[in-house]
Amino acid sequence: MQQTKRSLMGQLLENLKSRARALKTETYALYLAVRDPRTPWCAKALAAFVVTHTLSPIDLIPDFIPVLGYLDDLIITPGGIWLALKMIPPEVMAECRVKAQEFMSQKKPTSWVGAAIVILIWLALAALVARWIR
Repeated sequence: MQQTKRSLMGQLLENLKSRARALKTETYALYLAVRDPRTPWCAKALAAFVVTHTLSPIDLIPDFIPVLGYLDDLIITPGGIWLALKMIPPEVMAECRVKAQEFMSQKKPTSWVGAAIVILIWLALAALVARWIR
């Protein structure tokens, strides 16, 4: 019985890891779609936000903030990806997915521009709070 529970937990963990890898690959495919001239500008804007948020090494809302820290990751990333995919032409996404799978087999992407934007947002918020306190 105990062995079955461990086996089931191992399968569940593997399934989650597989989904996380697929989400990262899809995010990188969106990054490639943003750079494609066939992608409409509104889809580019949304996809750029989602990619920056998802690949940034720093969270917009840190995970240690109860509920909100994880809620932004659970809503913005999948919801943004879903909406952006609806807006991007299917043939563009098909090409970008192939390129993304090739790239992801070699490297792990991160967005340092995204990190810089998040840091700037936090600095602006800190300045507002400091001004409010004074």
